[in-house]
Amino acid sequence: MATKQGTIGVTTDNIFPVIKKFLYSDNEIFLRELVSNAIDATQKLKTLSSFGDFKGDLGEMNVRVTIDKKAGTLTVSDHGIGMTADDIEKYINQIAFSGAEEFLEKYKNDANAIIGHFGLGFYSAFMVAKKVEIRSLSYKEGAEAVKWECDGSPAFTMETIDKKERGTDVILYIDDENKEFLEQSRIDSLLRKYCRFLPVPVISGKEQEWKDGKYVDTDKDKIINITEPAWTKKPADLTDQDYLNFYHELYPGQDDPLFWIHLNVDYPFTLTGILFFPKIKNNIEVTKNRIQLYSNQVFVTDSIEGVVPDFMMLLQGVIDSPDIPLNVSRSYLQSDSAVKKISGYITKKVASRLDEIFRNDRPEYEQKWNDIKIFIEYGMLTDDKFRDAAMKFVLVMDTEKKYYTLEEYRTLIEPEQTDKDGNVVYLYTTDPTAQFNYIKAANNRGYNVLVMDGQLESHFIGMLESTIEKSRFVRVDSDIIDNLVPKSDKKEVDLAAIDRNILTGMFRSQLPEVKDANILVTFEAMKAEDAPVMITQNEYMRRMKEMAALQPGMNFYGELPDSYNLIVNTENPIIRRITEEANKALEPSVKPLEETIDSRNAEISALRSASKDGKMSDEDSAKSRDLEAEVSKARDEESKLTSDYASKQPVVRQLIDLALLGNGLLRGEDLSNFIHRSVELLK
Repeated sequence: MATKQGTIGVTTDNIFPVIKKFLYSDNEIFLRELVSNAIDATQKLKTLSSFGDFKGDLGEMNVRVTIDKKAGTLTVSDHGIGMTADDIEKYINQIAFSGAEEFLEKYKNDANAIIGHFGLGFYSAFMVAKKVEIRSLSYKEGAEAVKWECDGSPAFTMETIDKKERGTDVILYIDDENKEFLEQSRIDSLLRKYCRFLPVPVISGKEQEWKDGKYVDTDKDKIINITEPAWTKKPADLTDQDYLNFYHELYPGQDDPLFWIHLNVDYPFTLTGILFFPKIKNNIEVTKNRIQLYSNQVFVTDSIEGVVPDFMMLLQGVIDSPDIPLNVSRSYLQSDSAVKKISGYITKKVASRLDEIFRNDRPEYEQKWNDIKIFIEYGMLTDDKFRDAAMKFVLVMDTEKKYYTLEEYRTLIEPEQTDKDGNVVYLYTTDPTAQFNYIKAANNRGYNVLVMDGQLESHFIGMLESTIEKSRFVRVDSDIIDNLVPKSDKKEVDLAAIDRNILTGMFRSQLPEVKDANILVTFEAMKAEDAPVMITQNEYMRRMKEMAALQPGMNFYGELPDSYNLIVNTENPIIRRITEEANKALEPSVKPLEETIDSRNAEISALRSASKDGKMSDEDSAKSRDLEAEVSKARDEESKLTSDYASKQPVVRQLIDLALLGNGLLRGEDLSNFIHRSVELLK
């Protein structure tokens, strides 16, 4: 064939500045494209040979990447089907490229999308090369070898050459801006990233050995890739050690995974892969880029946010499907219908595998529960289908470290922990050590307490309450035990009004100031043997604050002070004694003040009732203000009397401090005073 000159068939004046300008930021993918093309050529020849359409000797079936720093070239060579002059005309000289302006605007920031949508795999070479040569000999009988050359303009030359070996050499003359691609370490790094598991051996340089104080090349070719990775094999052909070896190949230096799932489906799409459950800390640390996405063993991306469900981001491993386009953007992947089907299948498969492990080896499942529960809880919170499936194998653990499914646990507690409205009450602790006294009180009543101490628990509990009918989840320290599981036979507080007011004033006056907290004094008729004073934390407000810490947009709750109740047990002998002594000492002074307060309030109510349309006359308004002033003065006097009396009763402050200490709320000077007072009371 005589030397031929021509112009590449494109509908824009010059494609090469476009390629260089808009693909430059992702220029490393040129190597993936060229090696993938070489692999395809090799695999096609193998297929032709297997069908008898090629009867020659296959010989070495590998792809070789060669650097010549002196010549400034990078060469990708294969021994595949090769190309004739006609093939080059068809596949190289014609580019499916049109609408240049619209194209540039739409894809200017996405090299993968440009290459994938417009068939520019080979032309990605011009991102790093000032000139590209193709030297190829087709497998076809009597074919002539051909050389194609282009210097980065639409013009090309093509001529017959002398080439003995079947296959194709693509020679890149690296431009001055991209000399990094003439470094062996850089090329090896890219090959390991994109071509690590290709099905044909990829050779890059030579193996090295340590000699005379440095690494030197040997005569042995360095094969970059594993041609038959574990996910391409049948599960029956793999041992547990094979899976572990593959995991450590992917993630060197990490602990062994907990479980793994081998994916293998061929309808309605083709999908293979292996997903691993790594050991995860109990504070949710979602590390991105864990699962690697492949298409026919060619690396696509490890940025899979939106491609798989959020909770899958906690997994590690490989997903491989030819139905996943190789050269498209992540946004394209997220909207692709095949990818969505694959995502749904993986969710179903993961749930099925967990259920299988749970049923087949429950002891092992329970042993590893603390490591996998954050994954399962996160999945249930973010994926409704996974939640429905996981209701069978999600576990809860009680303070005795016994594990239950949700169904088993409801059966256990329903007889004792059903309240007067028919709701089953799930008591839980977030800190078994700090909340020990509350747990003990619950156990003494025959109640069971769950341990729910993970970072996701506030959201997880809310999800369970909305999913499990007739259920309430209540932290064990959020109220007295009789109020946690309210029954119809609850005992009422038996205190005269004056005694209630005196006690309220005494305990309120002795409360220390606790930073960022509001404490309300209340009374309950508990058992005589129960603690005289307890601190409980409002369940609703605590949950809101916990969720605010994890969820943007709830800052309002996060800024509110903590809400506590100081509960005085009116049936406790110590409180009874304090009440009797206070009544004896204060009633002669307090009773007249109470009578004044009651009578003046009655007069104020009468004035308001007599007003028309809620508006009092000027005279009645003035009289009402005078009465209110008298009430305020009487209350102030009563408050001072009870406060002065309480300040001389160290046992009152001691009871308050004991309750605060038990909840970690007694600190600094107040704690020091408590210790000093304790010593004095022991004398």
